[in-house]
Amino acid sequence: MEGSIEVGLKAIGAGLAMVGAFGPGIGIGLLVQGALQAIGRNPDAAGQIQTNMILGIVFTEAVAIYALVVALVILFVL
Repeated sequence: MEGSIEVGLKAIGAGLAMVGAFGPGIGIGLLVQGALQAIGRNPDAAGQIQTNMILGIVFTEAVAIYALVVALVILFVL
């Protein structure tokens, strides 16, 4: 019975750690929206805009990966 409380608290902690994935999800959506609007207004700069968009997505996605790693550490290491 005592172990089940610990497992439940770990699951709650891991779930709370994954709340950190909401920010990158919203950020990537806004980033792509801005890039598509910029390409629509200036198609000649599409290559440079697309390169910067992909780089921004990579950096934004890193935050979500950190949240996932923290959740996995809470579940399996602690």
